[in-house]
Amino acid sequence: MQKSEAYDLILKPVLTEKSTAEQERRNVYRFLVAGGVNRIEIAQAVEMLFEVKVDKVNTMVRPGKMRRRGASYFQSPATKIALVKLKDGEKIDIL
Repeated sequence: MQKSEAYDLILKPVLTEKSTAEQERRNVYRFLVAGGVNRIEIAQAVEMLFEVKVDKVNTMVRPGKMRRRGASYFQSPATKIALVKLKDGEKIDIL
């Protein structure tokens, strides 16, 4: 895997209060990832981009929300989020 492919898989970090608390407490980082990516590919991409060792990867699909524009309704697209747990002593400087 090359760095350009890794950047295509890992889209951006998710920075919320909950994800920041998880970083401090459990050493778990959240990333928005491409839809068809599996856990192994996510782990390899994070290890390549941030030069850390990944312990575990969990994924979840956040369904799209119903939106309204005028009289018509539509659903925003679903997003896939990866929770990446790093080995002890490893850290990523996101900010």
